[in-house]
Amino acid sequence: MSGHASHDEPSHGSVKSYVVGLILSIVLTVIPFGAVMTGAFSTPATVLIIVATAVCQVLVQLVLFMHMNTKADEGWNFMSFVFTVSILVLVIGGSLWIMHHLHLNMMIG
Repeated sequence: MSGHASHDEPSHGSVKSYVVGLILSIVLTVIPFGAVMTGAFSTPATVLIIVATAVCQVLVQLVLFMHMNTKADEGWNFMSFVFTVSILVLVIGGSLWIMHHLHLNMMIG
């Protein structure tokens, strides 16, 4: 048994990947913070910016810090992540859709 890691094992990242992840995380945090602090939060474009940067932030965290890829554990890591995201989108999206339609139908006026 040698002291070298097998090529089949997932990588644990390098200092460069951690630094890139840190810089991207800071940038993706400052962008929506600046959008909210300017007071332009009520515009739909700003909300879209916040959602887009949040999605990018999650992807940066998963790929650069948690080292999630399709190769680790024969893809089961990635498949469980896709299943979890699908369930969350259905539950959160469905709840928001129901609340929006309830609000429209319950308006008195």
